Amino acid sequence: MPARVPPPSRPIGSATRGTTNPNRLRRMDRWIAAAHGAALRRAGEAPVAVDLGYGAAPWTAVELLDRLRTVRAGARVVGVEIDPGRVAAARPYEREGLTFAHGGFEVPLPGGARPALIRAANVLRQYEEGEVAAVWRRLCARLAPGGLLVEGTCDEIGRRHVWVALDAAGPRTVTFAARLGSLERPSDLAERLPKALIHRNVPGEAVHTFLRDFDRAWAAAAPYAPLSARQRWIRSAQTLRAQGWPLADGPRRWRQGEVTVRWEALAPRG
Repeated sequence: MPARVPPPSRPIGSATRGTTNPNRLRRMDRWIAAAHGAALRRAGEAPVAVDLGYGAAPWTAVELLDRLRTVRAGARVVGVEIDPGRVAAARPYEREGLTFAHGGFEVPLPGGARPALIRAANVLRQYEEGEVAAVWRRLCARLAPGGLLVEGTCDEIGRRHVWVALDAAGPRTVTFAARLGSLERPSDLAERLPKALIHRNVPGEAVHTFLRDFDRAWAAAAPYAPLSARQRWIRSAQTLRAQGWPLADGPRRWRQGEVTVRWEALAPRG
């Protein structure tokens, strides 16, 4: 049996700005419940989800628990923050199924438990692109079998959000999600690309080509706009699929203002 590696003497990572708002991560939470709900139901007793870097207030951890319990009774959430003052401020909000812990990318859980889900929103934005892969590997190594890491970025009130979903094998998909009424064109989401992709939105990179094609499909779907922005979005997604983009979802998710693409189609080159 390999020797047990002692836990780090201090949390791994750096404190974020801590900006948070109620309902900021609702699009991500809604997608997690839909995409990962079956895995949570198959998980062992009381699967644990981690809200990593929840910020100066605990709203997102509270909301994640509420959302997960719509698909798996008994799910638990642990909010993990590297700033001990934020952990102390969150403790009054603890209740059955919801606790808060001091830590970072090592994801400390009682008894060395492995989470079924780690959500890291607006955490890696401050890091260098070259640091992302190592953080992804570290977090995925903490997951329980069949677990999921969801890492991405959104605006301050959750209207625009892009995230990557990863498992033990690495990145699987990229999801673009928006409040469609606030969107002029799909490429408005470029400013919310996660750190692994935001600097790759340049000619010659796949994510740039995808957003260009999405804008063109959106423009071609303009006749659907009088019906609703939702209908225009659905038509645009249909066009992308017809062009050969490997979309991992369908009309049920498109109606929510989402489009999910296989990671290999958007992965950085070189």
